[in-house]
Amino acid sequence: MRIFISTGEVSGDLQGALLIEALKRCVDSSNSHSSSNSNSSDLEIVALGGEKMAAAGAHLLGNTVSIGSFGFVESLSFVLPTLKIQGRAKKYLKENPPDVVVLIDYMGPNLAIGNFMRRHLPNVPIVYYIAPQLWVASMKSGYTKNVIDISDRLLAIFPGEADYFRSKGANVSFVGHPLVDRMKSFPNRETARTKLTMDDDNIHVALLPASRKQEIKNLLPIIFEAAKQLQDKLPQIKFWIPLSLEIYRQDIQQAIQKYGLQATIISGQQKEVLSAVDLAITKCGTVNLELGLLNIPQVVVYRLNALTYWIGTQILQIKYPFASPVNLLVMGEIVPELIQDKATSENITEAAMEFLLNPQRRKQLNMDYQKMQQEMGQEGVCDRAAKEIVQMISN
Repeated sequence: MRIFISTGEVSGDLQGALLIEALKRCVDSSNSHSSSNSNSSDLEIVALGGEKMAAAGAHLLGNTVSIGSFGFVESLSFVLPTLKIQGRAKKYLKENPPDVVVLIDYMGPNLAIGNFMRRHLPNVPIVYYIAPQLWVASMKSGYTKNVIDISDRLLAIFPGEADYFRSKGANVSFVGHPLVDRMKSFPNRETARTKLTMDDDNIHVALLPASRKQEIKNLLPIIFEAAKQLQDKLPQIKFWIPLSLEIYRQDIQQAIQKYGLQATIISGQQKEVLSAVDLAITKCGTVNLELGLLNIPQVVVYRLNALTYWIGTQILQIKYPFASPVNLLVMGEIVPELIQDKATSENITEAAMEFLLNPQRRKQLNMDYQKMQQEMGQEGVCDRAAKEIVQMISN
């Protein structure tokens, strides 16, 4: 059984790894209930992804984690590397047709893979797991049609996503959000603090500025400037910075020295950091949901290149009701979002101080997080997704 999985960026690599582990469980479970002697060792996973997927057992045709970007100007430097990897993948697919193709997010490159499959290998089923967030964008009709046209099955992780694509005629199953399963592997607050030797007399704040190269330039300076302001106001504060990718260590280390922060860079212990802190100042992304599931207060920040933002909002008229997936789940502002011009160090500091000094604000946040968590589905998400994918092969 050969499955091809295509994704990109840090979050896609994580979701791909969780899915691969579930696929192995699914194959072993189905074979234990049949007369077949095959098992997960007969499952071949070939992928575009990253180190987490490789560690889970995928054979990588190309590493797409470090070439991810968001925005028009930001993506220019990654066009050629992406095309090179895509070419390698298409050549492999033509020579080694898989039993099923699974696309995870990563809209531009994955639509290209899907369109290639429809032209050259139309009988291979395609499952889109974690579709692009077209259901919340104002400019979506053409992309929506393309996603539906290339997908034999769409596995939705948000209720609104399922409703939207179903209303457009897609073959959709709502499986829930895979982070629900992942949270079982997070330590509790006390265990995490002990492991990181955190002092309870201090205020511990996570800084999560970047999982893409562009974010080092656009987000890190304003987040670290806000951290400096917080440190000046609250000398007992300590900052923890879990690395998303090791290649960012030098930039972050230099920034810590520049701003004079009492900060510790952490590698390989992001779960412990997220579980242990009192607050997070974070880029917009999947990590927002992890913090929401852990009931950690967070200030969400994002900035694009000014030209990208202008093209998107003024020329293409692209509008999103919210940026953070935490807020998108309930279509309301659970956590503060400071986007583009609002993303200033002063605004970040003000929002952070409100969480740190106002118990009522934290109490309200916990109540709102409960609403968010109810929208994410029940445990067993990855297993449900894996079962649907394996069934596509047997059908």
